[in-house]
Amino acid sequence: MKIIAIGRNYAEHAKELNNPVPAAPVIFMKPDTALLKDNKPFYHPGFSEDIHHEIEIVLKVSKEGKNISEKFASTYYDELALGIDFTARDIQQRQKEKGLPWELAKAFDNSAPVSNFVPKSNFPDIYQINFHLDINQETRQTGNTKDLLFSFEQIIVFVSQYITLKKGDLIFTGTPAGVSRVKAGDHLEGYLENEKLLDFFVR
Repeated sequence: MKIIAIGRNYAEHAKELNNPVPAAPVIFMKPDTALLKDNKPFYHPGFSEDIHHEIEIVLKVSKEGKNISEKFASTYYDELALGIDFTARDIQQRQKEKGLPWELAKAFDNSAPVSNFVPKSNFPDIYQINFHLDINQETRQTGNTKDLLFSFEQIIVFVSQYITLKKGDLIFTGTPAGVSRVKAGDHLEGYLENEKLLDFFVR
């Protein structure tokens, strides 16, 4: 199982970090050791003083594929979840200033909490899905899949040109605006439409 993530896939998030809106998907990866399941607590690492939350919709790849065409891309996932792409923003900024990769800021242990998955057939229109993140009962991020710069299918097509997708792989599809720092004691609750799927604490 591998975790593939898409950066800057909501225009307002790109703008809030003073990043250009991309013309093609921005791809990075997390190892399987980044996965945090079952709403277990996230332990704030000591190597960063600026860990940011990024709420995202996550796809689970349902079958193996390479060089997938767009007309078939929708058949390569049938479940959705919520995930948090925890990012060490201070480390990321230092890496970017040096022109170095982001892995230290994105791929650390437990940096990818993921909820239980739900069938995509639960949603009448997968490009009208609302999701949001509350921290300490205050809404911090809200998103709707209609605002994706690159659709789920476009992501699958693009990634599969370079990386073979296998059953069980996870794709983080990008975060909306509103990212901010988390601290020990914070209570994170993530909602897909009105269903709470994420509910855990930062320790």
